[in-house]
Amino acid sequence: MTPGTGPSSIQDVTDEWPAIAEIIETITLRAGHNTNMVIAGTTLLGLAAGLIGVFALLRNRSLMTDALSHATLPGITLAFLILGAKSLPVLLLGATITGVLGVLCIQLLLRHTRLREDASIGIVLSVFFGAGIVGLSYIQVNAPSGSGGLNHFIYGQAATMQPRDVVLMGAIALAAMIATIFLLKEFTIVCFNDAFARVDGWPVGLIDLLMMALVVVVTVAGLQAVGLILVVSLLIIPPVAARFWTDRLPRLVIIAALIGACSGYTGSVVSALFPRKPAGAVIVLTAGVFFAISMFFAPRRGVIAITIRRQKLRMKIAGDHLLEFAHDLGETMISRDQYLGFAKLHAWSKTYTAMVGFSLARDGMIERVNQGGITLTDAGVRRGNRVSRNHALWEQYLVSYADIAPSHVDWSVDLVEHVLSEDLVLELESALRKRGVVIPEHTIVGGR
Repeated sequence: MTPGTGPSSIQDVTDEWPAIAEIIETITLRAGHNTNMVIAGTTLLGLAAGLIGVFALLRNRSLMTDALSHATLPGITLAFLILGAKSLPVLLLGATITGVLGVLCIQLLLRHTRLREDASIGIVLSVFFGAGIVGLSYIQVNAPSGSGGLNHFIYGQAATMQPRDVVLMGAIALAAMIATIFLLKEFTIVCFNDAFARVDGWPVGLIDLLMMALVVVVTVAGLQAVGLILVVSLLIIPPVAARFWTDRLPRLVIIAALIGACSGYTGSVVSALFPRKPAGAVIVLTAGVFFAISMFFAPRRGVIAITIRRQKLRMKIAGDHLLEFAHDLGETMISRDQYLGFAKLHAWSKTYTAMVGFSLARDGMIERVNQGGITLTDAGVRRGNRVSRNHALWEQYLVSYADIAPSHVDWSVDLVEHVLSEDLVLELESALRKRGVVIPEHTIVGGR
């Protein structure tokens, strides 16, 4: 069944779960001509939106795309009122004209007033969208016979896609890929440092205009599939989700395009299997699922990975403090009472205290002994010596060079002593040596 179609009754809102055979047919593009058209068109739209959305994001134009999409509605209504026909190319041309006009209004407000960008975007977005709603109301009252379907541009109606629409989506996706491949260097330098590009002689205005033209084309092309309210999400969500996975721009572009295409494909397939679910909304929700997966499970920037790294760092710092405590005692063995007293001094819970001990034992820094005490290994002794010496070096450096009173440096030193690299330690030693300050190597009494 074609995505976004189905009974229009507001009472019967239940969906039957599709059979396995129907799922396989839809996934493999054997569910019928209309369904295949919708899936192909939305996949290509998602691909193009993901590609171009990267540069809109890097250029800080994400909110601009929102204003652009809302500013297309007056153009649709004016095109219908002036020409009196629901020809899709004519309506999209009107949408393009008012969309560009909305962007120009934002630029004029920014250039000739003291309004900030967010306020300018909010003004233009609301005024143009309000004008479009008024136009739709007028058309519905005064031209009811030919106005049916215009409101679908607000929320989209992917089921009405024709082969020519799929060809249009394919052409836009191809243009986006060609522009990205051949102008990646130019887009990159303008996105990251337009001031340098302008001084270096690059045509920043022309490059910026080309990027915005691609955004306009993708936005207008997506009106029929997902509607003017939701099309902006296809330009924002895929690149933002891709940003969690990489720091490299070429990879970012590829991943954003894949996420956009997968969102369009998956959303259309789900809408085809559950006909009462509109394709545009399902596509956006699918993109939201990809974003959530990226936000939580990305290997470096994901929430889980960041939480694990922070927890490991906390464990390392806590363990270093314990090893430094042993160094200051001049002992390689810490009794249970000393261990628990140290934990109480630092407000550690019983669980956290056990976790610190487990982390040190796992890293080979301590050995457990009877009665709950711990014994430092050779590695633990060396680490305690190093942390203690780093503490003394940084403390003396702050006192000598930053003119900070010795009574005021201990807290900040406790934060820095764990992350001093070998090169930085050598620099600190050299700087202090010029002041006649030498921090000797420390060893634990009885250390092995």
